[in-house]
Amino acid sequence: MIGVDWGTSSFRAYRIGPNGQVLDKASAHSGIMFVENGRFADVLRRTIQPWVNGGERRVLLSGMIGSRQGWVEAPYAHCPAGAADLASATIPVTYDGAEVRIIPGVTTEDAGVPEVMRGEETQIIGALAEFGDSGVACMPGSHSKWVKIGGGRITGFSTYMTGESFAALSGHTILGRMMKVDAPADPAALRQGLARSGDAGGLLRHLFGVRTLGLFDRLSEVSAASYLSGLLLGHEVRAALAAHQNAGPVVLIGDPKLCGLYADAIAFCGGQARGLDYEAAPAGLHRIGQAVAWAA
Repeated sequence: MIGVDWGTSSFRAYRIGPNGQVLDKASAHSGIMFVENGRFADVLRRTIQPWVNGGERRVLLSGMIGSRQGWVEAPYAHCPAGAADLASATIPVTYDGAEVRIIPGVTTEDAGVPEVMRGEETQIIGALAEFGDSGVACMPGSHSKWVKIGGGRITGFSTYMTGESFAALSGHTILGRMMKVDAPADPAALRQGLARSGDAGGLLRHLFGVRTLGLFDRLSEVSAASYLSGLLLGHEVRAALAAHQNAGPVVLIGDPKLCGLYADAIAFCGGQARGLDYEAAPAGLHRIGQAVAWAA
């Protein structure tokens, strides 16, 4: 089988053996935002055709390729969602020489407000062995996901726009004038921000302190970005840990460097976390692929 993790900016393809082993892999600068005129089939063919020529006839796509801006919109599956649920909701697309299907994203409700994910659900399925009967995962990123797992299925999740908020605040508000965003990370300033996030007052009140600490020369321009990062990250982590009490260690899935930052923040805020030593996406693609009712 061929599995593809196809996001907004990234494209990673895997040739996956019958036992889930990755036989070969390839990547390209071909995220959906870079595909012109809807030529998704052509982009896919450029990468996977040698594997199709080698006998692969089943192709499973995950991620933003199934969004409204992607190849074909795959309607969201509702929580609770496991491998079988996702497999039964895959959407076929036309492709010469192979059967191609798209995995849907997942949706849930938070006090009547929809939550959505695309691509993360496949990684969660690939990491199910880490959770036993239940657990919680954190998937850091521009829109970080905290995901609750129970009985081998995704039972709920929440999204925190921490990364995008940092970019917006540092690049488009008065706070950005007080900092050098490209300065090296300052661990002490990061911890200072994490500590401040535990004080009363809330995030909107705490944010103005980035400016005032600088005005009174108590926070330098080269340290301000790290302080802001710690402040935002601390508010995310504290809120998420409170929502997932007694869930056990948080399983971190994603970029190792970013996961390391989150592991430190979780520990600082009183929680426990651990990362994966393998790629979750191909494991999830394989597991879902095993449950798909392929035509041949």
